[in-house]
Amino acid sequence: MSLVTAIPAAGSAAALAHFEASFHYETDCWDVHDAISSGQQDFVLLDVRGTEKYAAGHVPGALDLAHRKIIGSKIAEFPADTLFVVYCAGPHCNGAARAAVRLAQLGRPVKLMTGGVTGWLDEGFTLATAANVRDNQATAL
Repeated sequence: MSLVTAIPAAGSAAALAHFEASFHYETDCWDVHDAISSGQQDFVLLDVRGTEKYAAGHVPGALDLAHRKIIGSKIAEFPADTLFVVYCAGPHCNGAARAAVRLAQLGRPVKLMTGGVTGWLDEGFTLATAANVRDNQATAL
């Protein structure tokens, strides 16, 4: 018996409930890219890594707001039902989860973009760079 099968898989009903529920909490790089590129971005995308990393390269359309700086006054300009999608460096980083906790504590809808910047690049998508940051400063938080 392998370590994979040592613990039996959940029954189909439990697995279905688990995996369906995950879509309430997460989205992926493809879905975010599709929404941005099709002009259907109906969420606020937050890069929560910090300004230096944001300037070095971020998902196009993302706003710079480090997870440690997420407070009510920073997001007050957005309607209460605004969905925030957060990302950090990648699966090795818990900054996006920390940001999601902060937003949820503030009563805001939130999803985590799985994969973060690592996933974005793995999918072959490009990042906006420091030159673009100056263009986006009017919309940065």
